[in-house]
Formats: sequence, C-alpha cells, structure tokens
Amino acid sequence: MKALDGKIALVTGASSGIGAAIAREFAAAGAGVIVNYHGNAEGAQRTAAACTQAGVSALVAQADVGSSVDVERMFAQIDDRFGRIDTCVNNAGVTPWMPLLETPEEVFDSVVHTNLRGVFLCSQQAARRMIAQGDGGSILNISSVHAAISTFHFGVYAASKGGIEALTRVAAVEWGEHNIRVNALRVGWILVERDALRPGDPGFDEYCMRKPLRRVGQPEEVARMAVAVCSEMGSYVTGAIIPVDGGISGKLNIPEQRDAEGIER
Repeated sequence: MKALDGKIALVTGASSGIGAAIAREFAAAGAGVIVNYHGNAEGAQRTAAACTQAGVSALVAQADVGSSVDVERMFAQIDDRFGRIDTCVNNAGVTPWMPLLETPEEVFDSVVHTNLRGVFLCSQQAARRMIAQGDGGSILNISSVHAAISTFHFGVYAASKGGIEALTRVAAVEWGEHNIRVNALRVGWILVERDALRPGDPGFDEYCMRKPLRRVGQPEEVARMAVAVCSEMGSYVTGAIIPVDGGISGKLNIPEQRDAEGIER
C-alpha cells in the first residue's frame, strides 16, 4: 500500500517548480490530485498528465488563491469531482526582490494577496470540509528561510512567509481537536525553472559553497518531505515549522546583498 492511497490532495501553484513536484510525488504515493494554477494553464496540464500517468485521478483547477470567489469556485469543483479533500498544500506564491523603501504599496498588497491571504482562504475552505467529513486531514504550507533570516531586499516576501508560519501554528492549535494537522516546510533555495542563477553561471558554485551541504536543493526533495508530513509517517506532527534548506538557516554568514547581476554577495 502506498503512503497516500485513496487520499485526495489539493496543491496550489502546481503548474511548475515545487508545486508541480509535490503534485507528482503525491500522485506517485497514490493520491488523487487537484492541480491548481493561476496563469500557466499549459504547465498545469503537464503536471496533471504526469499525475494521471501515475495511475491516479487529476483535476486541473484555475484559481487566484487570494480571491475568495475563485477559491470557493475551486473547492466546489473539488466537491463535484471527488466529494472530499484529505490534504491541502498551500504552495502558490510570488517572490519580489526589491528594497523596502522602493517597494510600491501595490507590490506589498499583491504579495500578501497571494502568499498570505491565499493560505488563509484555502486552509479555511479545506478545514471546513475536513471537519464535516469527520476523519481529519492535513494542511501543509510552504514557507521560506526568509521568514527567519533577514536578507536584503526580501522584506515584503519575508513578512508574508512569517505570517504563514504564524497562521500555521494557530491553525494547528485550533483544529487539532478535529484531527487536522497543520504544518509548514521552511524551504531554502530550491532550483526551479524561473531561477536566474543556474549551474554554470558565474557565482553559482560560490553560492553553493556557502551552504552546509554545498549545493542547492531540488523540488523533488521538498516533495518527498511533503509526502512524509502529510501521510501517516507524520501522524503525530502538527504545528511544526520544518526546515528543508540544506542547513542554511543554521549559519550566520548569509550573503547580505546582490550585485547588479542579481548574484548575492
């Protein structure tokens, strides 16, 4: 029997990167998957196709996770297709990089809209259904080392991720009596498609050498941890903020800023 056999899981922001890897790993573990996306329909279809190839059902659901109307519509689709939800992975997010003094109000609002409001709305809808089902569930939020480490020009992003971790802990306390576990993965640099700095680029190896494991992480490494936390392997884990960062949060010599090419120094 697979770790998530028969479970139904929503993964937000699953058209690429970490979200796509989590969706694929959940499918490989036996879960039916709702592949959420905002704008990248083609990527979401690729993720869903990979899930169905693993022998499970997959539903592609477009929604802006920061919109209550969109989120309610998406969960209605889940109700119609699957009739239940066991796991909600809140992965969708945006990552602006700019100094606080140069950050427009609309950028702040857009980051909070997706990164924090999205987690709140999706968690709320998922928890209501899990309580009604009567057999609990698991909610997993994707946070970042920037929630705990001060790094130049990540202020708004860091604030949104810090909010996610606070929500995680409170939700775990409030919903524990319903056997709903709520946790967060605090990820470090994970190499995804949109990263400007790639292997072979100037500064890449230097940056890797600053990390205890001397490399960047892969989306699949986050995905495997997500399966462990959301399955029976993590049945007594709730309210936890779990680092998946190659040990970088344990170091003090984090690079302080980036040069004109965007390489941290």
